[in-house]
Amino acid sequence: MSFIEYGDTIKDGDTAIVFLGHESMFPVKVQHGTVTQTKYGVIRHSMDLIGKKYGSKVTCSKGGWVFILHPTPELWTMNLPHRTQILYSTDISIITMMLELKPGSIVCESGTGSGSLSHALIRTVAPTGHLYTVEFHQQRAEKAREEFREHGVEHLVTVTNQDVCKNGFGVSNIADAVFLDIPSPWEAIGHAKAALKAEGGRICSFSPCIEQVQRTCLAMEEYGFTEINTLEILLRVYNECESAYLLRFRYESCKVMRLPAWLITESVFPWSRVQLHRGLLAALGSTASYSVLASANHFGYTEVK
Repeated sequence: MSFIEYGDTIKDGDTAIVFLGHESMFPVKVQHGTVTQTKYGVIRHSMDLIGKKYGSKVTCSKGGWVFILHPTPELWTMNLPHRTQILYSTDISIITMMLELKPGSIVCESGTGSGSLSHALIRTVAPTGHLYTVEFHQQRAEKAREEFREHGVEHLVTVTNQDVCKNGFGVSNIADAVFLDIPSPWEAIGHAKAALKAEGGRICSFSPCIEQVQRTCLAMEEYGFTEINTLEILLRVYNECESAYLLRFRYESCKVMRLPAWLITESVFPWSRVQLHRGLLAALGSTASYSVLASANHFGYTEVK
C-alpha cells in the first residue's frame, strides 16, 4: 500500500479508511488477528479485510456495514491524528497551484506538523521529485518519519529535526519551491532564498494574522523577491432548500416586484459552518466582520526573477 500508488487488494500492514458516512470515518492499520470496534459491530481484520478489494462493503458483527477505502492525501487530511493544527484541502489546493508544483519538483517545507500538507506535496512531486520537510519538535519529526514509512512514501521525503529560522533547510540551490507555516516566517526568508535554485523558484508563507503577513512581505522585499501578493482563502459552502416560509416570502416579493413566478421554487443560501486553519469565528454581533477578517487565512507568495 502506498499513498501515491493505488493498490487493488487490502494487505496486512496497510493503512485503510473505514467509511461509515461522510461525517464519520477513521483510519485503521490492518493487522492479522486484530479486530476494530465500530458502532455497527466488530470488524475482524483477518476475515473481513485482508484479501478483500478496496472499496468493498464489509458487514460488521451486529449486521451493520461499512466501506473500506484506499487512503489518499485528502482522506488522510480528514482523518489524521492531530499533533498540530493542520491545513485543509481548500488551503492545500491553492498552495500547490501558486507554487507551480508538478512531478519532479523539489520542494522545501517548514514545519511538518501533522503531515497534512506533506502528503499532498509528496503525491504532487512523485515519482521523481522530493520533499525536504523541517520540523522543530523532535517527537513530531520522529512520528512524521514513522508515518511516511508506513504509507510507502519515505523514499520521496527527507524529514529534518531542527530550527529552520536558525539552521535552514539543510539544502542549497536545489529547490523549485519553498513553503513556510511557522510562527515567524520572516526569520526564515533568508534560508528559503538559499534553498531555492539559482534562477526562478517560488516561495509561499501561510499565516493566520495579517501582522505576520506584513512582516514577511517586508522581509521578502529585503531579500530581493518580486511580484509579492497576499491572498485570503475562505471556504463557504452553499445549500439549496425549499421551505414554506421562504416560498411565501419570495412569492410576496415577486408580486411586489412583478418578477416571474419560477423564482419562488427554490432557495440557495450559504451554510453556516466554515472550516478554517486556525483563529476565531464570530457567530453574531457587530464585530463579526472584524473578527473573521482578523483571523482569516493569508498567503504571501512571490516569484524569483
